[in-house]
Amino acid sequence: MGNRLQGKVAFISGASSGIGAATAQRMALEGATVVICGRRQEPLDAVVAQIRAAGGKAEAVVADVGVEAQYVGAIEAAAQRHGRLDVLVNNAMAYTWGAIEAMSTEDWHANFKTTVDGSFWGTRTALKLMKDKGGSIVNVSSICGQLGTPWMAGYSAAKAAVDNFSRAAAAEGAPHGVRVNVVIPAVVETPATAGMLATDESRKATEKLIPMGRVGQPDDLAHAIVFLASDEAGYITGASLPVDGGRSAVLVTAL
Repeated sequence: MGNRLQGKVAFISGASSGIGAATAQRMALEGATVVICGRRQEPLDAVVAQIRAAGGKAEAVVADVGVEAQYVGAIEAAAQRHGRLDVLVNNAMAYTWGAIEAMSTEDWHANFKTTVDGSFWGTRTALKLMKDKGGSIVNVSSICGQLGTPWMAGYSAAKAAVDNFSRAAAAEGAPHGVRVNVVIPAVVETPATAGMLATDESRKATEKLIPMGRVGQPDDLAHAIVFLASDEAGYITGASLPVDGGRSAVLVTAL
Protein backbone atom coordinates (compact mmCIF):
# COMPACT_ATOMS: atom_id res chain seq x y z
CA MET A 1 0.00 0.00 0.00
CA GLY A 2 1.03 3.57 -0.70
CA ASN A 3 0.02 6.76 1.05
CA ARG A 4 -0.52 9.35 -1.66
CA LEU A 5 -4.21 9.61 -0.74
CA GLN A 6 -3.91 8.73 2.94
CA GLY A 7 -6.87 10.04 4.93
CA LYS A 8 -8.73 11.32 1.88
CA VAL A 9 -12.30 10.47 0.90
CA ALA A 10 -12.89 9.75 -2.79
CA PHE A 11 -16.19 9.31 -4.63
CA ILE A 12 -16.05 7.47 -7.97
CA SER A 13 -18.96 7.04 -10.36
CA GLY A 14 -19.32 4.21 -12.85
CA ALA A 15 -17.16 2.07 -10.58
CA SER A 16 -18.71 -1.37 -10.89
CA SER A 17 -16.19 -2.39 -13.56
CA GLY A 18 -13.53 -1.12 -15.94
CA ILE A 19 -11.81 2.20 -15.33
CA GLY A 20 -13.96 3.11 -12.35
CA ALA A 21 -13.34 -0.15 -10.51
CA ALA A 22 -9.60 -0.05 -11.22
CA THR A 23 -9.45 3.55 -9.99
CA ALA A 24 -11.28 2.67 -6.79
CA GLN A 25 -8.92 -0.21 -6.12
CA ARG A 26 -5.83 1.91 -6.78
CA MET A 27 -7.06 4.80 -4.63
CA ALA A 28 -7.80 2.45 -1.77
CA LEU A 29 -4.28 1.04 -2.04
CA GLU A 30 -3.04 4.62 -1.75
CA GLY A 31 -4.89 5.08 1.53
CA ALA A 32 -8.17 6.67 0.47
CA THR A 33 -11.59 5.74 1.75
CA VAL A 34 -13.46 5.13 -1.50
CA VAL A 35 -17.18 5.43 -2.10
CA ILE A 36 -18.13 3.77 -5.37
CA CYS A 37 -21.31 4.48 -7.26
CA GLY A 38 -23.23 2.61 -9.93
CA ARG A 39 -26.68 1.42 -10.88
CA ARG A 40 -26.36 -2.22 -9.80
CA GLN A 41 -25.64 -3.41 -6.28
CA GLU A 42 -24.10 -6.81 -6.99
CA PRO A 43 -21.09 -5.72 -9.11
CA LEU A 44 -20.47 -2.80 -6.76
CA ASP A 45 -20.40 -5.18 -3.82
CA ALA A 46 -17.88 -7.37 -5.64
CA VAL A 47 -15.52 -4.41 -6.10
CA VAL A 48 -15.92 -3.41 -2.44
CA ALA A 49 -15.14 -6.98 -1.37
CA GLN A 50 -11.94 -6.99 -3.44
CA ILE A 51 -10.83 -3.70 -1.94
CA ARG A 52 -11.54 -4.78 1.61
CA ALA A 53 -9.80 -8.11 1.06
CA ALA A 54 -6.68 -6.14 0.12
CA GLY A 55 -6.94 -4.13 3.34
CA GLY A 56 -8.59 -1.04 1.87
CA LYS A 57 -11.62 0.97 2.92
CA ALA A 58 -14.61 1.05 0.58
CA GLU A 59 -18.37 1.25 0.45
CA ALA A 60 -20.92 1.13 -2.35
CA VAL A 61 -23.94 3.30 -3.11
CA VAL A 62 -26.51 2.61 -5.80
CA ALA A 63 -27.42 5.68 -7.81
CA ASP A 64 -28.14 6.58 -11.43
CA VAL A 65 -25.70 9.32 -12.44
CA GLY A 66 -28.17 10.38 -15.13
CA VAL A 67 -30.74 11.33 -12.48
CA GLU A 68 -29.80 14.59 -10.76
CA ALA A 69 -31.40 13.93 -7.38
CA GLN A 70 -29.83 10.46 -7.11
CA TYR A 71 -26.31 11.48 -8.05
CA VAL A 72 -26.20 14.71 -6.08
CA GLY A 73 -27.81 13.01 -3.10
CA ALA A 74 -25.28 10.17 -3.17
CA ILE A 75 -22.29 12.55 -3.18
CA GLU A 76 -23.70 14.79 -0.46
CA ALA A 77 -24.59 11.82 1.73
CA ALA A 78 -21.10 10.36 1.37
CA ALA A 79 -19.52 13.68 2.34
CA GLN A 80 -21.79 13.92 5.34
CA ARG A 81 -21.03 10.36 6.49
CA HIS A 82 -17.28 10.85 6.27
CA GLY A 83 -17.12 14.51 7.20
CA ARG A 84 -15.36 15.52 3.99
CA LEU A 85 -14.96 14.99 0.26
CA ASP A 86 -11.46 15.27 -1.19
CA VAL A 87 -11.72 13.61 -4.59
CA LEU A 88 -14.49 13.17 -7.14
CA VAL A 89 -14.06 11.08 -10.26
CA ASN A 90 -16.84 11.53 -12.81
CA ASN A 91 -16.37 8.34 -14.79
CA ALA A 92 -19.90 7.13 -15.58
CA MET A 93 -20.97 7.46 -19.20
CA ALA A 94 -23.59 6.29 -21.67
CA TYR A 95 -23.55 6.23 -25.45
CA THR A 96 -25.51 5.21 -28.51
CA TRP A 97 -24.21 4.02 -31.85
CA GLY A 98 -25.56 5.04 -35.21
CA ALA A 99 -25.21 7.19 -38.28
CA ILE A 100 -26.24 10.81 -37.82
CA GLU A 101 -28.97 10.62 -40.45
CA ALA A 102 -30.56 7.68 -38.65
CA MET A 103 -30.15 9.03 -35.13
CA SER A 104 -33.29 10.00 -33.24
CA THR A 105 -33.40 13.03 -31.00
CA GLU A 106 -33.90 10.67 -28.08
CA ASP A 107 -30.73 8.78 -28.96
CA TRP A 108 -28.82 12.05 -29.32
CA HIS A 109 -29.92 13.23 -25.89
CA ALA A 110 -29.09 9.84 -24.35
CA ASN A 111 -25.40 10.53 -24.97
CA PHE A 112 -25.52 13.67 -22.85
CA LYS A 113 -27.63 12.73 -19.84
CA THR A 114 -25.07 10.69 -17.92
CA THR A 115 -21.85 11.85 -19.58
CA VAL A 116 -22.39 15.62 -19.60
CA ASP A 117 -25.22 16.27 -17.15
CA GLY A 118 -23.75 13.82 -14.66
CA SER A 119 -20.33 15.47 -14.89
CA PHE A 120 -21.98 18.87 -14.38
CA TRP A 121 -24.07 17.75 -11.40
CA GLY A 122 -21.14 15.98 -9.78
CA THR A 123 -18.69 18.81 -10.36
CA ARG A 124 -21.14 21.47 -9.14
CA THR A 125 -21.77 19.48 -5.97
CA ALA A 126 -18.09 18.82 -5.34
CA LEU A 127 -17.15 22.47 -5.90
CA LYS A 128 -19.57 23.46 -3.15
CA LEU A 129 -18.29 20.78 -0.77
CA MET A 130 -14.60 21.41 -1.47
CA LYS A 131 -14.66 25.21 -1.71
CA ASP A 132 -11.82 26.77 0.30
CA LYS A 133 -11.02 23.34 1.77
CA GLY A 134 -9.21 21.98 -1.26
CA GLY A 135 -9.95 19.02 -3.44
CA SER A 136 -9.53 17.37 -6.81
CA ILE A 137 -12.10 16.56 -9.48
CA VAL A 138 -11.12 14.27 -12.35
CA ASN A 139 -13.48 13.92 -15.28
CA VAL A 140 -13.02 10.97 -17.63
CA SER A 141 -13.34 12.00 -21.26
CA SER A 142 -12.47 10.14 -24.46
CA ILE A 143 -10.40 10.49 -27.59
CA CYS A 144 -13.78 10.56 -29.34
CA GLY A 145 -14.12 14.11 -28.04
CA GLN A 146 -10.90 15.04 -29.85
CA LEU A 147 -11.42 13.25 -33.16
CA GLY A 148 -14.44 12.90 -35.39
CA THR A 149 -15.61 9.36 -34.70
CA PRO A 150 -18.00 7.87 -37.28
CA TRP A 151 -21.25 6.43 -35.94
CA MET A 152 -20.56 7.93 -32.51
CA ALA A 153 -21.40 11.57 -33.18
CA GLY A 154 -23.49 11.96 -30.03
CA TYR A 155 -20.86 10.41 -27.78
CA SER A 156 -18.10 12.43 -29.44
CA ALA A 157 -20.03 15.66 -28.90
CA ALA A 158 -20.74 14.75 -25.28
CA LYS A 159 -17.10 14.04 -24.48
CA ALA A 160 -16.00 17.27 -26.18
CA ALA A 161 -18.47 19.07 -23.93
CA VAL A 162 -16.93 17.41 -20.87
CA ASP A 163 -13.49 18.66 -21.94
CA ASN A 164 -14.52 22.30 -22.27
CA PHE A 165 -16.76 22.23 -19.23
CA SER A 166 -13.86 20.92 -17.17
CA ARG A 167 -11.60 23.78 -18.24
CA ALA A 168 -14.25 26.30 -17.21
CA ALA A 169 -14.73 24.51 -13.89
CA ALA A 170 -10.95 24.53 -13.33
CA ALA A 171 -10.85 28.30 -13.79
CA GLU A 172 -13.69 28.79 -11.31
CA GLY A 173 -12.37 26.32 -8.76
CA ALA A 174 -8.71 27.37 -8.75
CA PRO A 175 -9.10 30.45 -6.51
CA HIS A 176 -10.82 28.22 -3.95
CA GLY A 177 -8.27 25.41 -3.91
CA VAL A 178 -10.26 23.01 -6.10
CA ARG A 179 -8.48 21.45 -9.07
CA VAL A 180 -10.35 20.06 -12.09
CA ASN A 181 -8.60 17.91 -14.67
CA VAL A 182 -9.48 15.47 -17.43
CA VAL A 183 -8.05 12.15 -18.54
CA ILE A 184 -8.54 11.16 -22.16
CA PRO A 185 -8.41 7.44 -22.93
CA ALA A 186 -8.61 5.87 -26.36
CA VAL A 187 -9.67 2.21 -26.52
CA VAL A 188 -9.54 0.61 -23.08
CA GLU A 189 -10.32 -3.06 -22.50
CA THR A 190 -13.55 -2.89 -20.50
CA PRO A 191 -17.00 -4.48 -20.78
CA ALA A 192 -18.03 -1.51 -22.95
CA THR A 193 -15.41 -2.33 -25.60
CA ALA A 194 -15.73 -6.11 -25.48
CA GLY A 195 -17.60 -6.18 -28.79
CA MET A 196 -15.01 -4.24 -30.77
CA LEU A 197 -12.19 -6.41 -29.39
CA ALA A 198 -14.03 -9.71 -29.65
CA THR A 199 -12.01 -11.20 -32.49
CA ASP A 200 -8.31 -11.39 -33.25
CA GLU A 201 -8.96 -9.46 -36.45
CA SER A 202 -10.77 -6.59 -34.74
CA ARG A 203 -8.21 -6.42 -31.95
CA LYS A 204 -5.29 -6.29 -34.39
CA ALA A 205 -7.04 -3.61 -36.44
CA THR A 206 -7.51 -1.53 -33.31
CA GLU A 207 -3.93 -2.05 -32.15
CA LYS A 208 -2.63 -0.82 -35.53
CA LEU A 209 -4.14 2.57 -34.75
CA ILE A 210 -2.19 2.88 -31.49
CA PRO A 211 1.53 3.73 -31.73
CA MET A 212 2.32 1.70 -28.60
CA GLY A 213 0.71 -1.31 -30.26
CA ARG A 214 -1.78 -2.34 -27.58
CA VAL A 215 -5.15 -1.32 -26.25
CA GLY A 216 -5.29 0.36 -22.88
CA GLN A 217 -6.01 -1.42 -19.63
CA PRO A 218 -8.12 0.03 -16.80
CA ASP A 219 -5.02 0.29 -14.60
CA ASP A 220 -3.38 2.57 -17.17
CA LEU A 221 -6.13 5.10 -16.53
CA ALA A 222 -6.29 4.42 -12.81
CA HIS A 223 -2.64 5.35 -12.30
CA ALA A 224 -3.13 8.64 -14.14
CA ILE A 225 -6.29 9.48 -12.22
CA VAL A 226 -4.61 8.77 -8.89
CA PHE A 227 -1.75 11.07 -9.84
CA LEU A 228 -4.12 13.92 -10.76
CA ALA A 229 -6.07 13.38 -7.55
CA SER A 230 -2.97 13.41 -5.37
CA ASP A 231 -0.98 16.30 -3.92
CA GLU A 232 1.76 15.46 -6.41
CA ALA A 233 -0.43 17.21 -8.99
CA GLY A 234 -1.08 20.14 -6.67
CA TYR A 235 -0.15 22.74 -9.31
CA ILE A 236 -2.05 21.08 -12.16
CA THR A 237 -5.56 22.19 -13.04
CA GLY A 238 -7.43 22.64 -16.30
CA ALA A 239 -5.28 19.95 -17.91
CA SER A 240 -6.46 17.33 -20.38
CA LEU A 241 -4.14 14.34 -20.11
CA PRO A 242 -4.17 11.79 -22.95
CA VAL A 243 -3.70 8.26 -21.64
CA ASP A 244 -3.98 6.54 -24.98
CA GLY A 245 -0.75 4.85 -26.03
CA GLY A 246 -0.05 7.71 -28.45
CA ARG A 247 -3.33 7.38 -30.36
CA SER A 248 -4.01 11.13 -30.25
CA ALA A 249 -0.56 11.84 -31.66
CA VAL A 250 -1.39 10.38 -35.08
CA LEU A 251 -4.02 11.53 -37.56
CA VAL A 252 -5.46 8.15 -38.43
CA THR A 253 -9.11 7.17 -38.43
CA ALA A 254 -10.71 3.80 -39.07
CA LEU A 255 -13.59 4.17 -41.50
